[in-house]
Amino acid sequence: MITYSAVVLAAGQGKRMNAGKNKQFLMIGKDPLIIHTLNPFMNDSSCKEIILVIQKNEQEQFKHLLQSYQLLSKVILIDGGKERQDSVYQGLKAVTQDFVMIHDGARPFITVKELQQLLNRTELTHAAIFAVPVTDTIKKVSGKKLETLDRSVLWAAQTPQAFSLPLIKKAHQHALDNHFLGTDDASLVEEIGHAVEIVEGSYHNMKLTTPEDLKRAEAIWVETTKNEVKE
Repeated sequence: MITYSAVVLAAGQGKRMNAGKNKQFLMIGKDPLIIHTLNPFMNDSSCKEIILVIQKNEQEQFKHLLQSYQLLSKVILIDGGKERQDSVYQGLKAVTQDFVMIHDGARPFITVKELQQLLNRTELTHAAIFAVPVTDTIKKVSGKKLETLDRSVLWAAQTPQAFSLPLIKKAHQHALDNHFLGTDDASLVEEIGHAVEIVEGSYHNMKLTTPEDLKRAEAIWVETTKNEVKE
């Protein structure tokens, strides 16, 4: 069986949420956001450890929360860095498996089935990410010039993004050496010339950024809960 580590990022400030606290502690239904995010990895037998990257000053709060949900057996708490990329790099240092999935703590609706799908693709390609086709019309603005891009070739990247450990470590080291700041981990791998494969994901795999996102997440949670009861 292929195994992997998960690096889950929960050290962001989440200023656009305007919650007055780390959005990871906001409730979706009966549980905090971060618990929803961690559960699929906890329930995936291929996931051997979860590296949870957090703010140093929130370590006790996270530890207490994880203890109350009995999740500490599989979770390792690591202090994050200044930028998201720095936090990932810190997390990668703690990884012990040959493959790693890097995931946003604010994406609570990934499933075990999807994790397995991504893992199988990563075993073959060493670099694979979830993404969904863009549905809106995208405009490119250059000065006063407006250009409509071909939507059929545009995809919105999501997480998890999965890689073989040597490859993603090499990509992060190259970025560090060359002062390259990518928009996601896949962009770092692209920068060293390695192809990244897209696995079509789900529009439910949303990232919570604004208060409106939280309302949508509540609706998805209600829908998912109803479906589970029916099954």
